[in-house]
Amino acid sequence: KADKARELNKRIENLVSHFQYSLYVQVCRSLFEKDKLLFAFLMTVHLKAHIHKSLDWSQLRFLLTGGIGSSEPPANPSTWLTDKLWGELVRLSSDVHGFEGLEASFREDQAGFKAVYDAADPVSAPLPGPWSTKLDPFQRLLLLRVLRPDKLTAAVHDFVKSSMGQRFVEPPPLDIDKCFKDSTATTPLIFVLSPGSDPMSTLLKYADSLKTQVDSISLGQGQGPKASKLIEAAQARGGWVVLQNCHLAVSWMPTLERICEGLSPENTNPRSRLWLTSYPSHEFPVSVLQSGIKMTNDPPKGLRQNLLGSYLTDPVSDQSFFSGCQRPGEFKKLLFALCFFHASVQ
Repeated sequence: KADKARELNKRIENLVSHFQYSLYVQVCRSLFEKDKLLFAFLMTVHLKAHIHKSLDWSQLRFLLTGGIGSSEPPANPSTWLTDKLWGELVRLSSDVHGFEGLEASFREDQAGFKAVYDAADPVSAPLPGPWSTKLDPFQRLLLLRVLRPDKLTAAVHDFVKSSMGQRFVEPPPLDIDKCFKDSTATTPLIFVLSPGSDPMSTLLKYADSLKTQVDSISLGQGQGPKASKLIEAAQARGGWVVLQNCHLAVSWMPTLERICEGLSPENTNPRSRLWLTSYPSHEFPVSVLQSGIKMTNDPPKGLRQNLLGSYLTDPVSDQSFFSGCQRPGEFKKLLFALCFFHASVQ
Protein backbone atom coordinates (compact mmCIF):
# COMPACT_ATOMS: atom_id res chain seq x y z
CA LYS A 1 0.00 0.00 0.00
CA ALA A 2 3.00 2.31 0.18
CA ASP A 3 3.63 4.70 -2.72
CA LYS A 4 5.49 3.14 -5.62
CA ALA A 5 8.88 4.41 -6.75
CA ARG A 6 11.47 3.29 -9.29
CA GLU A 7 14.46 4.38 -7.21
CA LEU A 8 15.36 1.92 -4.47
CA ASN A 9 16.10 4.57 -1.83
CA LYS A 10 12.83 6.36 -2.52
CA ARG A 11 10.91 3.08 -2.36
CA ILE A 12 12.50 2.23 0.99
CA GLU A 13 11.66 5.71 2.26
CA ASN A 14 8.02 5.23 1.19
CA LEU A 15 7.84 1.84 2.89
CA VAL A 16 9.27 3.21 6.13
CA SER A 17 6.87 6.17 6.06
CA HIS A 18 3.90 3.88 5.42
CA PHE A 19 4.90 1.51 8.22
CA GLN A 20 5.36 4.37 10.71
CA TYR A 21 1.93 5.83 9.98
CA SER A 22 0.30 2.39 9.95
CA LEU A 23 1.77 1.70 13.40
CA TYR A 24 0.53 5.08 14.62
CA VAL A 25 -3.02 4.41 13.38
CA GLN A 26 -3.11 0.85 14.74
CA VAL A 27 -2.06 1.96 18.22
CA CYS A 28 -4.10 5.17 18.32
CA ARG A 29 -7.38 3.37 17.76
CA SER A 30 -6.92 1.77 21.19
CA LEU A 31 -5.88 4.98 23.00
CA PHE A 32 -8.00 7.69 24.55
CA GLU A 33 -7.70 11.14 22.99
CA LYS A 34 -5.63 12.47 25.90
CA ASP A 35 -2.94 9.83 25.28
CA LYS A 36 -2.57 10.01 21.49
CA LEU A 37 -0.24 13.01 21.44
CA LEU A 38 1.96 11.35 24.07
CA PHE A 39 2.25 8.24 21.89
CA ALA A 40 3.12 10.35 18.83
CA PHE A 41 5.79 12.11 20.89
CA LEU A 42 7.21 8.76 22.05
CA MET A 43 7.39 7.60 18.44
CA THR A 44 9.17 10.80 17.41
CA VAL A 45 11.69 10.56 20.25
CA HIS A 46 12.33 6.87 19.55
CA LEU A 47 13.06 7.55 15.88
CA LYS A 48 15.26 10.51 16.79
CA ALA A 49 17.24 8.39 19.28
CA HIS A 50 17.54 5.00 17.58
CA ILE A 51 17.18 5.69 13.85
CA HIS A 52 18.57 9.18 13.29
CA LYS A 53 20.98 8.96 16.27
CA SER A 54 20.43 12.65 17.02
CA LEU A 55 19.00 12.62 20.54
CA ASP A 56 20.99 13.59 23.62
CA TRP A 57 19.63 11.38 26.42
CA SER A 58 20.52 13.95 29.09
CA GLN A 59 18.21 16.41 27.32
CA LEU A 60 15.35 13.91 27.32
CA ARG A 61 15.88 13.16 31.01
CA PHE A 62 15.75 16.85 31.81
CA LEU A 63 12.58 17.31 29.78
CA LEU A 64 10.91 14.53 31.77
CA THR A 65 12.22 15.36 35.24
CA GLY A 66 13.46 18.95 35.31
CA GLY A 67 16.82 17.74 36.58
CA ILE A 68 17.88 16.75 40.07
CA GLY A 69 19.35 19.49 42.22
CA SER A 70 22.40 18.47 44.26
CA SER A 71 22.82 21.91 45.83
CA GLU A 72 20.95 25.14 46.38
CA PRO A 73 20.82 27.34 43.24
CA PRO A 74 22.09 30.92 43.45
CA ALA A 75 19.62 33.67 44.32
CA ASN A 76 16.90 34.29 41.76
CA PRO A 77 17.76 37.60 40.01
CA SER A 78 14.24 38.09 38.62
CA THR A 79 10.90 38.93 40.21
CA TRP A 80 8.71 37.27 37.58
CA LEU A 81 10.24 33.77 37.30
CA THR A 82 9.35 31.45 40.20
CA ASP A 83 12.14 30.00 42.34
CA LYS A 84 11.23 26.49 41.17
CA LEU A 85 11.63 27.42 37.49
CA TRP A 86 14.80 29.39 38.27
CA GLY A 87 16.29 26.28 39.90
CA GLU A 88 15.45 24.24 36.79
CA LEU A 89 17.00 26.90 34.55
CA VAL A 90 20.21 26.77 36.58
CA ARG A 91 20.34 22.97 36.34
CA LEU A 92 19.63 23.17 32.59
CA SER A 93 22.56 25.55 32.17
CA SER A 94 25.01 23.55 34.27
CA ASP A 95 24.03 19.91 33.64
CA VAL A 96 22.73 19.62 30.07
CA HIS A 97 24.94 19.74 27.00
CA GLY A 98 24.02 22.51 24.56
CA PHE A 99 22.80 24.98 27.21
CA GLU A 100 26.14 26.14 28.58
CA GLY A 101 25.95 29.84 29.41
CA LEU A 102 22.16 29.95 29.69
CA GLU A 103 22.24 31.22 33.28
CA ALA A 104 24.64 34.04 32.41
CA SER A 105 22.59 34.91 29.33
CA PHE A 106 19.45 35.08 31.47
CA ARG A 107 21.11 37.47 33.93
CA GLU A 108 22.34 39.73 31.12
CA ASP A 109 19.11 39.81 29.09
CA GLN A 110 16.19 39.34 31.43
CA ALA A 111 13.99 41.51 29.21
CA GLY A 112 14.47 39.16 26.27
CA PHE A 113 13.52 36.11 28.29
CA LYS A 114 10.59 37.95 29.89
CA ALA A 115 9.27 38.72 26.40
CA VAL A 116 9.00 34.96 25.82
CA TYR A 117 7.47 34.51 29.27
CA ASP A 118 4.81 37.16 28.60
CA ALA A 119 4.12 36.20 24.98
CA ALA A 120 0.59 35.10 24.07
CA ASP A 121 2.17 32.31 22.02
CA PRO A 122 5.54 31.52 23.63
CA VAL A 123 5.86 28.35 21.52
CA SER A 124 6.59 30.38 18.38
CA ALA A 125 8.00 33.50 20.05
CA PRO A 126 11.60 34.31 19.03
CA LEU A 127 14.20 33.44 21.65
CA PRO A 128 16.64 36.09 22.87
CA GLY A 129 20.23 36.43 21.70
CA PRO A 130 21.95 33.44 20.13
CA TRP A 131 19.42 30.95 21.47
CA SER A 132 17.02 31.48 18.56
CA THR A 133 19.56 29.94 16.15
CA LYS A 134 21.53 27.80 18.56
CA LEU A 135 18.72 25.46 19.65
CA ASP A 136 17.03 22.80 17.53
CA PRO A 137 13.26 22.13 17.86
CA PHE A 138 13.74 19.50 20.59
CA GLN A 139 16.04 21.75 22.63
CA ARG A 140 13.44 24.54 22.45
CA LEU A 141 11.14 22.23 24.43
CA LEU A 142 13.63 22.23 27.30
CA LEU A 143 13.94 26.00 27.37
CA LEU A 144 10.17 26.37 27.23
CA ARG A 145 9.90 23.94 30.14
CA VAL A 146 11.80 26.31 32.41
CA LEU A 147 10.03 29.46 31.17
CA ARG A 148 6.43 28.46 30.39
CA PRO A 149 5.74 24.85 31.42
CA ASP A 150 2.00 25.46 30.97
CA LYS A 151 2.59 25.65 27.19
CA LEU A 152 4.66 22.48 26.95
CA THR A 153 1.79 20.39 25.54
CA ALA A 154 1.30 22.86 22.69
CA ALA A 155 5.06 22.86 22.10
CA VAL A 156 5.16 19.06 21.95
CA HIS A 157 2.30 19.19 19.42
CA ASP A 158 4.31 21.55 17.19
CA PHE A 159 7.47 19.47 17.63
CA VAL A 160 5.73 16.26 16.51
CA LYS A 161 4.09 18.11 13.62
CA SER A 162 7.39 19.54 12.37
CA SER A 163 9.26 16.24 12.81
CA MET A 164 6.69 13.68 11.62
CA GLY A 165 4.08 15.64 9.68
CA GLN A 166 0.55 16.97 10.19
CA ARG A 167 -1.09 13.53 10.09
CA PHE A 168 0.72 12.43 13.26
CA VAL A 169 -1.09 15.07 15.32
CA GLU A 170 -4.50 14.41 13.75
CA PRO A 171 -5.39 10.80 14.59
CA PRO A 172 -8.07 9.42 12.27
CA PRO A 173 -11.53 8.69 13.72
CA LEU A 174 -12.49 5.14 14.56
CA ASP A 175 -12.97 3.02 11.44
CA ILE A 176 -15.01 0.03 12.54
CA ASP A 177 -14.85 -1.52 9.07
CA LYS A 178 -11.04 -1.56 9.11
CA CYS A 179 -11.02 -3.02 12.62
CA PHE A 180 -13.36 -5.78 11.48
CA LYS A 181 -11.22 -6.57 8.45
CA ASP A 182 -8.13 -6.81 10.68
CA SER A 183 -9.88 -9.37 12.89
CA THR A 184 -10.53 -13.11 12.63
CA ALA A 185 -13.10 -15.42 14.22
CA THR A 186 -10.64 -16.12 17.04
CA THR A 187 -9.82 -12.45 17.70
CA PRO A 188 -12.07 -10.60 20.18
CA LEU A 189 -12.88 -6.99 19.29
CA ILE A 190 -12.87 -4.84 22.41
CA PHE A 191 -14.44 -1.41 22.81
CA VAL A 192 -12.76 0.43 25.70
CA LEU A 193 -15.50 2.74 26.92
CA SER A 194 -15.28 6.29 28.19
CA PRO A 195 -18.00 8.40 29.87
CA GLY A 196 -20.76 9.23 27.39
CA SER A 197 -19.61 6.78 24.71
CA ASP A 198 -21.89 4.07 23.35
CA PRO A 199 -20.64 2.16 20.29
CA MET A 200 -23.72 -0.07 20.01
CA SER A 201 -25.64 2.04 17.47
CA THR A 202 -22.60 2.22 15.18
CA LEU A 203 -21.92 -1.49 15.58
CA LEU A 204 -25.52 -2.52 14.89
CA LYS A 205 -25.70 -0.35 11.78
CA TYR A 206 -22.44 -1.83 10.52
CA ALA A 207 -23.72 -5.37 11.14
CA ASP A 208 -26.92 -4.49 9.29
CA SER A 209 -24.90 -3.30 6.29
CA LEU A 210 -23.20 -6.73 6.23
CA LYS A 211 -26.54 -8.51 6.80
CA THR A 212 -25.11 -10.22 9.87
CA GLN A 213 -27.13 -11.44 12.84
CA VAL A 214 -26.11 -9.88 16.16
CA ASP A 215 -26.92 -11.23 19.62
CA SER A 216 -26.28 -8.75 22.40
CA ILE A 217 -26.34 -9.17 26.16
CA SER A 218 -25.46 -6.78 28.97
CA LEU A 219 -23.39 -8.60 31.53
CA GLY A 220 -24.23 -8.51 35.19
CA GLN A 221 -25.41 -10.84 37.91
CA GLY A 222 -26.56 -14.17 36.48
CA GLN A 223 -25.85 -13.29 32.82
CA GLY A 224 -22.64 -15.33 32.48
CA PRO A 225 -24.25 -18.69 31.51
CA LYS A 226 -26.46 -16.95 28.93
CA ALA A 227 -23.39 -15.26 27.42
CA SER A 228 -21.59 -18.62 27.20
CA LYS A 229 -24.50 -20.16 25.30
CA LEU A 230 -24.63 -17.23 22.86
CA ILE A 231 -20.91 -17.61 22.13
CA GLU A 232 -21.28 -21.37 21.56
CA ALA A 233 -24.17 -20.80 19.16
CA ALA A 234 -22.23 -18.10 17.25
CA GLN A 235 -19.23 -20.42 16.96
CA ALA A 236 -21.43 -22.93 15.19
CA ARG A 237 -23.57 -20.74 12.92
CA GLY A 238 -21.24 -17.78 12.32
CA GLY A 239 -23.08 -14.86 13.92
CA TRP A 240 -21.84 -12.01 16.08
CA VAL A 241 -22.08 -11.82 19.86
CA VAL A 242 -21.77 -8.54 21.76
CA LEU A 243 -21.05 -8.75 25.48
CA GLN A 244 -21.68 -5.31 26.94
CA ASN A 245 -20.25 -3.90 30.17
CA CYS A 246 -17.75 -6.65 30.93
CA HIS A 247 -16.48 -4.59 33.87
CA LEU A 248 -19.72 -5.39 35.71
CA ALA A 249 -19.15 -9.16 35.57
CA VAL A 250 -15.88 -9.43 37.47
CA SER A 251 -16.55 -12.97 38.70
CA TRP A 252 -17.23 -14.20 35.15
CA MET A 253 -14.03 -12.78 33.64
CA PRO A 254 -11.97 -15.99 34.22
CA THR A 255 -14.66 -17.89 32.28
CA LEU A 256 -14.45 -15.35 29.44
CA GLU A 257 -10.69 -15.81 29.40
CA ARG A 258 -11.05 -19.59 29.07
CA ILE A 259 -13.62 -19.20 26.28
CA CYS A 260 -11.35 -16.84 24.31
CA GLU A 261 -8.36 -19.16 24.77
CA GLY A 262 -10.49 -22.04 23.47
CA LEU A 263 -11.40 -20.28 20.21
CA SER A 264 -9.61 -21.88 17.25
CA PRO A 265 -10.11 -22.07 13.47
CA GLU A 266 -11.11 -25.73 13.90
CA ASN A 267 -14.05 -25.12 16.26
CA THR A 268 -15.18 -21.64 15.18
CA ASN A 269 -17.10 -20.56 12.08
CA PRO A 270 -14.94 -18.03 10.17
CA ARG A 271 -17.88 -15.58 10.04
CA SER A 272 -18.21 -15.55 13.82
CA ARG A 273 -17.07 -12.51 15.83
CA LEU A 274 -16.97 -11.78 19.55
CA TRP A 275 -17.38 -8.10 20.45
CA LEU A 276 -16.78 -6.87 24.00
CA THR A 277 -17.39 -3.50 25.64
CA SER A 278 -15.87 -2.52 28.97
CA TYR A 279 -14.69 0.45 30.96
CA PRO A 280 -11.01 0.23 31.98
CA SER A 281 -10.81 -2.41 34.71
CA HIS A 282 -7.98 -4.21 36.48
CA GLU A 283 -10.13 -7.35 36.50
CA PHE A 284 -10.37 -7.59 32.70
CA PRO A 285 -8.30 -10.59 31.49
CA VAL A 286 -4.88 -9.47 30.28
CA SER A 287 -4.62 -12.34 27.77
CA VAL A 288 -7.88 -11.22 26.10
CA LEU A 289 -6.57 -7.67 25.86
CA GLN A 290 -3.30 -8.86 24.35
CA SER A 291 -4.93 -11.07 21.73
CA GLY A 292 -7.84 -8.76 20.90
CA ILE A 293 -8.29 -5.67 18.75
CA LYS A 294 -8.85 -2.71 21.06
CA MET A 295 -10.85 0.37 20.10
CA THR A 296 -11.89 3.62 21.76
CA ASN A 297 -14.57 6.03 20.63
CA ASP A 298 -14.33 8.96 23.03
CA PRO A 299 -15.09 12.43 21.59
CA PRO A 300 -12.19 13.85 19.54
CA LYS A 301 -10.26 16.93 20.67
CA GLY A 302 -10.38 20.16 18.72
CA LEU A 303 -12.92 21.81 16.44
CA ARG A 304 -11.62 20.29 13.21
CA GLN A 305 -11.55 16.73 14.57
CA ASN A 306 -15.03 17.13 16.05
CA LEU A 307 -16.39 18.30 12.70
CA LEU A 308 -14.72 15.40 10.94
CA GLY A 309 -16.17 13.00 13.49
CA SER A 310 -19.69 14.31 12.92
CA TYR A 311 -19.40 13.89 9.14
CA LEU A 312 -18.10 10.33 9.53
CA THR A 313 -20.86 9.28 11.95
CA ASP A 314 -24.23 7.84 11.04
CA PRO A 315 -26.50 9.18 9.60
CA VAL A 316 -24.38 11.95 8.05
CA SER A 317 -21.92 9.40 6.68
CA ASP A 318 -24.77 7.63 4.88
CA GLN A 319 -24.57 8.77 1.26
CA SER A 320 -28.33 8.38 0.76
CA PHE A 321 -28.96 10.73 3.70
CA PHE A 322 -26.23 13.22 2.74
CA SER A 323 -27.28 13.46 -0.92
CA GLY A 324 -30.97 12.65 -0.56
CA CYS A 325 -32.31 16.18 -0.05
CA GLN A 326 -33.85 17.86 -3.10
CA ARG A 327 -32.33 21.18 -2.06
CA PRO A 328 -28.70 20.13 -1.52
CA GLY A 329 -27.22 23.63 -1.25
CA GLU A 330 -29.43 24.73 1.63
CA PHE A 331 -29.29 21.30 3.29
CA LYS A 332 -25.48 21.12 3.36
CA LYS A 333 -25.21 24.64 4.76
CA LEU A 334 -27.69 23.83 7.53
CA LEU A 335 -25.92 20.53 8.21
CA PHE A 336 -22.52 22.24 8.49
CA ALA A 337 -23.99 24.86 10.87
CA LEU A 338 -25.44 22.12 13.06
CA CYS A 339 -22.18 20.13 13.09
CA PHE A 340 -20.19 23.29 13.82
CA PHE A 341 -22.49 24.13 16.73
CA HIS A 342 -22.18 20.59 18.08
CA ALA A 343 -18.37 20.69 17.79
CA SER A 344 -18.26 24.04 19.62
CA VAL A 345 -20.40 22.72 22.47
CA GLN A 346 -18.46 19.46 22.61
